[in-house]
Order: sequence, then structure tokens, then C-alpha cells
Amino acid sequence: MQVGKYKLITILSGYISLDGGAMFGIIPKPLWEKTNPPDEQNRVRLSTRNLLLISENKKILIDTGMGNKWDEKSKKIYNINANFSLETALEQKGIKPDQITDVLLTHLHFDHTGGSTNPENGKFIPAFPNAKYHVQKKNFEWAMNPSERDKGSYIKENFEPLYTEGVLNFIDGETNFDENISFKIINGHTFAQQMILISDSICNVLYCCDLMPFVSQIRIPYIMGYDLQPLVTVQEKKKYLELAADQNWFLYFGHDPDFALATVKHSEKGIVQDKLFRDFE
Repeated sequence: MQVGKYKLITILSGYISLDGGAMFGIIPKPLWEKTNPPDEQNRVRLSTRNLLLISENKKILIDTGMGNKWDEKSKKIYNINANFSLETALEQKGIKPDQITDVLLTHLHFDHTGGSTNPENGKFIPAFPNAKYHVQKKNFEWAMNPSERDKGSYIKENFEPLYTEGVLNFIDGETNFDENISFKIINGHTFAQQMILISDSICNVLYCCDLMPFVSQIRIPYIMGYDLQPLVTVQEKKKYLELAADQNWFLYFGHDPDFALATVKHSEKGIVQDKLFRDFE
């Protein structure tokens, strides 16, 4: 898909598994298991689906997945598939790490920024040596001093070295990256998460990050137990689903194991999913 000056390419960097109850909050299991069947440990499958934007002079990566710094215990907990990696996924598209010019981080949870750094000679260094990393300043500040409830989601080795190395660019609120890329701030899941809207006069693609990890979570009450402010998430979903239905946006899902994109439409039951796409092609 081409939007403005950018060609959009899916980068599937792996799969993980998380507790189904945590992923669906108050929704009873007999409902959510219809669309997201759990394994024997009650875990549902998530993709770590990133997005690559290529223009004449930029190669921009949105989020960096889980990374490869996990010990064996963590690999078992999260059911991390060692057959996938961000580097391999990029190589399959003909992209080397040093060609990435910018990394747009929606937020600093480990499944969105785990691939931002790599270990080398006893320390962690940026995985993309020529890239500038962009994140909301408020999310970085929260990540450095998270609450007891969510501190396990922020692993400092994934992002603090970016600050130390001087490659972390702070964004303050909703703004435009350029004429085709803008940041939309949401605060329900965590504070100052930035969704990425790629748009031109014809097409809009919204990288939903953790506002709606799965297609099944287009339904308003289907909200993660991980969210710090679930009632804020409700209002944010209503706002952006309304825009998506009215303006025929494509919604891009970072964690749905089967579908990368969807459109939504108005119905007697409210806004519901319309068309589903496994990829841009």
C-alpha cells in the first residue's frame, strides 16, 4: 500500500502468548474464547506485528517487538517463538539495521520496544545505529518511574540506553512528524501512548498499538485488564472508531495473530468490523 510518499510494509517479528483473562478484562471467557482460543495455560496468541514505512529518503520502523534478550524462564512464560526475530523479518524485506533512519515507538512496554537495543561488550546499545528514536516525553518519564502495578511492563534496558546514547527524541503531545505522519495521544492503556496515523488526501491508516490489540477488541467493552485507565480507553475507542467508520480508515493491528488490517462501519449494534485483511497485498 502506498500512502503519500510512503510505501507501507508489514514486519512480522514474532508471536507471544499472554493470559486471556488479562487481555480481555471483564469479558467472560465463554465470549472471548470464540475469537481468541486459549492454550492449556489459558494464554491467547499475539503477534508482534510492526510497520515499515519507506520513502525516497527515509526508512521508518514503527515499534520493535519483543527483541531477543529473554532468558529461558521468560521464553516459557511468554511462549516466545525463537524462529522469529525483527532482524530476520527486516532482512527478508531487504532492509539492514543501519538503513533504518527513524524508529517511532508508540510506548515503552517490553513488547513494543524490546528490539530497540542489543547487548554488546557488557552493555546495551541501539539496535539501529543510524536511527533517531521518537517517543512521547511523558511516556518516557512514566517508564522511568512506573507504578507498582505496571513496572513489570517497562524494562529499562530496552529504552534507557537510547537516552544515554543521545538518540532518543522526545515528542510533547499531538503533532505531525511530517505531511503524511501524525501522532494521536491516548492515555487509557498507559500514559501518553502515541498511535501513528499515516494519511494523505485519499487514504488513512491508523496504527492502533494497544488501544485495540485484536480485531475482536473493536467491540467497546473488550478492554484489557492491563489498562491503567479502562474508562478512558472506552472514550478513546469511541472517538477513533467513529472517525474510522465515518472516514473509512484502515485500522492496523499490532497483536492480532491473523489479521493486519480492518475497516469498520456503522450498524444497528453500533460500530462493527467490516472488511478484514491479512496484509496490504
